[in-house]
Amino acid sequence: MPAFPPLRIVCLTEETVETLYLLGEQDRIVGVSGYAVRPPQVRREKPRVSAFISADIPKILALEPDLVLTFSDLQADIVAGLIRAGIAVHAFNQRDIAGILAMIRTVGALVGVPEKADTLAKGYEDTLAQIAARANGAARPRVYFEEWDDPLISGIGWVSELIRIAGGDDVFPELGARKSATERIVTPEAVIAAAPDIILASWCGKKVVPDKIRCRAGWGAIPAVRNDRIVEIKSTIILQPGPAALTDGLDAIVAALRT
Repeated sequence: MPAFPPLRIVCLTEETVETLYLLGEQDRIVGVSGYAVRPPQVRREKPRVSAFISADIPKILALEPDLVLTFSDLQADIVAGLIRAGIAVHAFNQRDIAGILAMIRTVGALVGVPEKADTLAKGYEDTLAQIAARANGAARPRVYFEEWDDPLISGIGWVSELIRIAGGDDVFPELGARKSATERIVTPEAVIAAAPDIILASWCGKKVVPDKIRCRAGWGAIPAVRNDRIVEIKSTIILQPGPAALTDGLDAIVAALRT
């Protein structure tokens, strides 16, 4: 019979790691994704057992987890292997702010601290509302968020929502609802036609090179390029659907829009 609340948890994406630390339940974590960097001490405190779409199943099993937390269909093969080995798995699939808040509350419920998780989530809800209220009535710059550079991929749901909360308008808001990156591919011509005032870029794990953006054919006519408003946002704070995006990620967007 699995323990409740679970005593030995493996987190295969970073947002559940950060959530458990914020809830004060980090002692339950026995293994993490290699991409987990928040809070900083996780790198020295917890063994790494996976990348994003691959994992060391024998290493996970050796940790004797009573729960493994995963994310999205991209980890489906890992999940299948763990389930076949008799491991309890909870797979999250949040793609918007409501989903992130639900993830936080679900993690809290899974480890037996629902009240703490609800307090944490409500704190984020209040902050989001306050930032949105401050942006009311101000001029709203048009924003293109670039998640990848080849092909060009626009921002996912929670990123588009955070841009709106921060006081901007995503130039491709309809694409945010599409879960797959391949469904969010845009052409260079479409970005030129959208004429964003600001370009926010976060190239999913590699450094953004603004000069590469500036030098694209025809992009000199884009207001963001012409006025040198190309801003990198680190992928670790915006491309993981968890607390980082709602705090440091949102703060970075707000700062970029006000500069």
